[in-house]
Amino acid sequence: MDAVPQDQIGPAAGLRRRLGLPLLVLYGTGVTVGAGIYVLIGAVAGHAGTYSSWAFALAAAVMALTAASYAELATRYPVSAGEAAYIRAAFNSRLLSTAVGSLRLAIGIVSAAAVTLGGSGYIRQLVELPTPLIAIAVVAALGVVAAWGILESVMLAGLLTLIETGGLVWIIVSATHSGTAFNAALFTPPPLNAGVFSGITFAGLLAFFAFVGFEDLANVVEEAKRPQRNIPWAMALTLLITTVLYVLIAAISVSVVPPKILAASTAPLSLVFGAVAGISPNAFSVIAIVSTLNTILAQMTMTARVVYGMAQQGDLPGMAGRVDSRTGTPLIATGLVMLAVAALALTIPLEPLAESTSLATLMLFACVNVSVLRIRSRHPETGAAAVRVPLWIPSLGLITCVLMMAAALIAP
Repeated sequence: MDAVPQDQIGPAAGLRRRLGLPLLVLYGTGVTVGAGIYVLIGAVAGHAGTYSSWAFALAAAVMALTAASYAELATRYPVSAGEAAYIRAAFNSRLLSTAVGSLRLAIGIVSAAAVTLGGSGYIRQLVELPTPLIAIAVVAALGVVAAWGILESVMLAGLLTLIETGGLVWIIVSATHSGTAFNAALFTPPPLNAGVFSGITFAGLLAFFAFVGFEDLANVVEEAKRPQRNIPWAMALTLLITTVLYVLIAAISVSVVPPKILAASTAPLSLVFGAVAGISPNAFSVIAIVSTLNTILAQMTMTARVVYGMAQQGDLPGMAGRVDSRTGTPLIATGLVMLAVAALALTIPLEPLAESTSLATLMLFACVNVSVLRIRSRHPETGAAAVRVPLWIPSLGLITCVLMMAAALIAP
């Protein structure tokens, strides 16, 4: 078997296997949906305009390649350290492992901070409180839930997921019932124009942030039942569900609300909901708040598991890997994540957070694809992984990640 040596990845004991496939799918879908469409549809529309659905489709295509690489590695090395463990196995380097693990931590923290700001914008539609106060209250409350227990956290996240996806389905059904013509935004290909292509590419980078979440499943693998089967299925279903929802919602949004107005709004989907359903936008703001809270909870839960996993394999101080005997959760790691998320949410605006998260995530995904190629070249005979992808998939995944990073860096 091609497994990471135990002295490289540390002990796997401590966390409890309590998550079946339905909860894993709800977890993955919840963190993904809340991270993107509710918060970033305005920013994407500001860059891609009527071609916003194409930006989401581009991001989904890039994501699908890397999702396949994650599926192989998560079943080959089912440990909470995730990407750090994959790099350790591929290159046998603690330095590289720590660097990639630290990048993963940064992504989780920055992503949670970005969604905290997006959620605060919706909350302010209902409650007149300063954004910093709202952000602190949200992070503190969800941190307590994350520390309570993994089953409790994911069950709450699952309930919130049903509500947030229900809100998106409500928009789609309302738009279809009202006769909203969004076919043009959905099916008309963009012109071969450098300016339009540049806008779609940069919007695709922002939209890429909307798909951040499925890879979180790799970091709760030690708490999954039958991980060799359930983790790959959960990743695939999460990506499929979110892609369909995003493309349809993006097409509807730019068809009923001018992209410039969407881009200027702090609660863009509330405007869309009011336009297609004829109901006060405040009603939809409640659903949007639920969605963003779900993502923050899932990101904080996942990031705490990365801290735990890195401590278990010796990349972080051992105390960060302690699991409380009563809750079965890493309390110290959760507390550190809470403090970091709150600090960023109070100091950096939304769009820079989202853009930096997307770039860092592309770097991380490039490392994951490289890890597959490296491991398979070193151990071509192994069959340990439940999923074994053709080598052209991680190769193309690596190329697309690099191209998207380059396009983002040279975009005006």
